[in-house]
Amino acid sequence: MVVNAVYVNSTLGFEGDNLHMSTSLLPVGQLSPGHDLNGYIQAVNGIPMLSADEERDLAFRLHDEGDLEAARRLVLSHLRFVVHIARSYSGYGLPQADLIQEGNVGLMKAVKRFDPNQGVRLVSFAVHWIKAEIHEFVLRNWRIVKIATTKAQRKLFFNLRSAKKRLAWLNGDEVEAIAKDLDVKPEVVREMEGRLAAHDAGFDAAPSDDEESAYQAPVHYLDDAAADPATQLEDSDWEDDASRRLQLALEALDERSRDILQRRWLAEDKATLHELADVYGVSAERIRQLEKNAMKKIRQQLGDTLAA
Repeated sequence: MVVNAVYVNSTLGFEGDNLHMSTSLLPVGQLSPGHDLNGYIQAVNGIPMLSADEERDLAFRLHDEGDLEAARRLVLSHLRFVVHIARSYSGYGLPQADLIQEGNVGLMKAVKRFDPNQGVRLVSFAVHWIKAEIHEFVLRNWRIVKIATTKAQRKLFFNLRSAKKRLAWLNGDEVEAIAKDLDVKPEVVREMEGRLAAHDAGFDAAPSDDEESAYQAPVHYLDDAAADPATQLEDSDWEDDASRRLQLALEALDERSRDILQRRWLAEDKATLHELADVYGVSAERIRQLEKNAMKKIRQQLGDTLAA
C-alpha cells in the first residue's frame, strides 16, 4: 500500500518546558502512533530527511527567531529516528505506540533546547532526550510497584538484563563483574536481580482463575489482625480503662479547672480562652495558666494510676 502523506494545518507551539504539536495527516488520519501504528511508521518513513545545511538553517531560525515552522520541520524529519529507538525497548512488554509517543515528547524537548552553535547534528543531541523520556515511561509502567527508585537502581534496571548471559541466577563472579562495570555495590545488583525476577500479584483472585488457583490469591491467606476477637476485646478493655482513669483524674481537679478543661477540650463546641476569661472575670492569660496547670495534674494523676 502506498501512503501519500499530505500535511495540512500543522502547528507547533511551546508552553513552558512542554512543546505541543498538532499535525493532521491525510489519508492516515492524525499523525499519531496510537491511531494506526503501521500507517504511522510508513508515514514518518516517507517524510524527507534534512541535509546538514537544511538542518542548520532551520535550527538557527528556531534558535534566533523562534520560528515554529522551523521547529515543526525539525521534529517531523526526525520522527523516524524515534521509531528506531523505541523498537529497542520492545522487550519490556509495553505498547510500541506508547513508547513512540514518549520518545516523541523527548524529541520535541530536544528540538526546543538544541543550539546549532555547538556544531553537532540534532540527531546526536536528541538521542539523550528521547531515551530519557522512554526510560521514565518504562520505569513508571513496567510494574505496578515501582522497581527502581535510586540512581543506582535505575542504571541497573536497563543494564542488568542485557548483562546476564543466561536465564539462571548470577553467580558471585558475575555479580562482582556487573557491579564493577556499572559502578554499584554487589548487594545492589543482587537486590535488582530479585526485583526483576519477581512479578506483580493481585490481592484478589483474577476472574479467569480456576477454583484451585483462586485460593492462592493473598486475599485468602493474609490475616487481618483487626478482626481478631481477642484483639477487639483487648482494645475495648483498654479504651474503657483509659476513659475510667481520665474520669478519675478529672474528678481530682477543682471545679474551675475541671470546667476549663471540659469546655476547652471535651465539649463539642470548644470555648476560646477569651470566652472563658469573660466567664470567670480574669484575663485570657490566667485561663491559659489554669489550663496548663490542670493538664499537668491530669498527666501526673494518670501516671500515678498506671504505676498503681
